[in-house]
Amino acid sequence: MSRGTLRSELLLVLALSLGASALSSLISFVGSLTRPGGLKDQAATLNGSYAPGRPWLDLAWQLFGIATALVPVLLVAHLLTREGAGGLRSMGFDRARPWPDLGRGTLIAAGIGSAGLAFYLGARAAGFNLTVVPESLPEVWWKFPVLILSAIQNSVVEEVIVVGYLLRRLDGLGWSPMAALMASSLLRGSYHLYQGIGGFIGNMVMGVVFVLLYRRWGRVGPLVVAHALLDIVAFVGYALLAGKVGWLPTP
Repeated sequence: MSRGTLRSELLLVLALSLGASALSSLISFVGSLTRPGGLKDQAATLNGSYAPGRPWLDLAWQLFGIATALVPVLLVAHLLTREGAGGLRSMGFDRARPWPDLGRGTLIAAGIGSAGLAFYLGARAAGFNLTVVPESLPEVWWKFPVLILSAIQNSVVEEVIVVGYLLRRLDGLGWSPMAALMASSLLRGSYHLYQGIGGFIGNMVMGVVFVLLYRRWGRVGPLVVAHALLDIVAFVGYALLAGKVGWLPTP
C-alpha cells in the first residue's frame, strides 16, 4: 500500500480507539487541574456502575462496553488479513506458543506490578496523581467475572493496537525504531493522563519496556498476558482490600 493509504488507515484506527481515548484523557486531566482542590483529593474510577440499583441492566451495559471496545481489534485483524500479512498472527497474537507467552507474561507482570504500585503511591502522595479507584461495582454475583473480562479487554486492545499494529504501520511509513518507540510509549501514557502526571509517566515507561520486549520477541502474546495479570490484580485486589488496609488509598 502507498504511504498515504498506510497513514490514513493508521489515523482512522487510532481515531476509533486509543487516539480518541488519549484526547478524552487530556480533556479529563484539564478538568481535574482546573477543579478546586488537589489532584489526590479527586478520584478516577476505572470500572463503575452504568445502572445503579438495576443489576441486570448494569450487567448488560458492562458486557456491551467490553464487546464494543474490542471492535477496533477486529478491524486491525481484518486489515492485516486483507493485506496478506496473516492477521493478528503477524504480531504474535495467537496460540502458537501459549506456555512461553504465559511464563514471560507472568514474569513481566511481577516486575512491573511491584514497581508500578510503589510509583503510584509516591506520585499520589506528592500530589501528582488522582486517587485511582479500580472498581466501584455493586456487590453482585457478576462483579468479579466482569472485572476479569474488563482486564482482558484492556490488555488485548492496548497491546494489539499500541504495540503490534502501531509499530508495524510506523515501520511501513519509514519511521526509525527510536521514533516508533517514543510514539508508542507517548500514546500509552497519553490515554492514562486522566489519572494524573503519575499515570502518564508510569505508563509511558511501561510502554518503553513493552516495545523493547516486542522488538526482541516479535510477539504481543506475552505483553497481553502481562497486562491482563496487572489489571486483574489491580481490579480484584482493590475490590477485596479497599477499606481494609491502611496503605491502599480510597476516595
